[in-house]
Amino acid sequence: MIFLIFSVFITSLLFVIFKLFDVYKVNTFQAIVLNYAVALCFGFVHSEISLSVTQIPQQPWFLGATILGFLFITVFLVMGITAQKNGLSVASVAGKMSVVIPVVLGIFLYNESIGFVKIIGIILALVAVYLSSAKSDTSSVKFKNLLFPLLLFLGSGSIDTLLKYTETTYVPKEALPMFLSTIFGCALFFGFFILTAQLLNKKGVFEWKTFLGGIALGVPNYYSMEFLLKALQTKGLESSTVFTINNVSIVILTTVFALTFFKEKLVKKNWLGIGLAIISILLVVSA
Repeated sequence: MIFLIFSVFITSLLFVIFKLFDVYKVNTFQAIVLNYAVALCFGFVHSEISLSVTQIPQQPWFLGATILGFLFITVFLVMGITAQKNGLSVASVAGKMSVVIPVVLGIFLYNESIGFVKIIGIILALVAVYLSSAKSDTSSVKFKNLLFPLLLFLGSGSIDTLLKYTETTYVPKEALPMFLSTIFGCALFFGFFILTAQLLNKKGVFEWKTFLGGIALGVPNYYSMEFLLKALQTKGLESSTVFTINNVSIVILTTVFALTFFKEKLVKKNWLGIGLAIISILLVVSA
């Protein structure tokens, strides 16, 4: 249970760090690229197997890791933008509601069962994303306010789905840290080229606070995944229980952080959206 507690706290901390980037004017994309360099180093340190650079592309999980690397840096950037533009609670709800996507695809990929309760949970999750993005109780949600939460919702769900499929199909237990390291390395590769192009076109200037931001983001980013994986491997804890506690707790804790440290103002629709988010996660995962 201690690993699950650490996972919840550290994952919630990621949203706070993104919000602090906006407060201290840290270049979010540059910090994200550097974050993957830090996470890559931590992954290699924790790896139980040793593979040369030439051996990694020969692994059956390499293609999945490459695609995931691209998704990681893209979705991480969207997460940062969502936290800064829409608020911590919106980013948290949109990201954690994405659990419905692997559930839906699991019905087709793994012939998993679906019932009335699960369908209700999926519908409530979509409504929750919409309501949590509202800026007013009286006016409808504008598309520009809904765009990034929706992208985060779809992107996070795609990552969860591909990560589960690749790990289940191709990754042996002892190769898991190296698999994660490869994902971080691919994310760093894609981000480095984009960042280099930006710097050459003088669209951004590298600052030391960006370097510090990358370290501050990279360390919790790696351990958020490691602690979650260790929680899933804990005897006596079923995966459905782990994901339920993890996702619901992150939504709640991130909302507490938003209200306490950043004085974010939530309208009634936001509170309703957060409530529906918690209910939908419980319904989907426990159904």
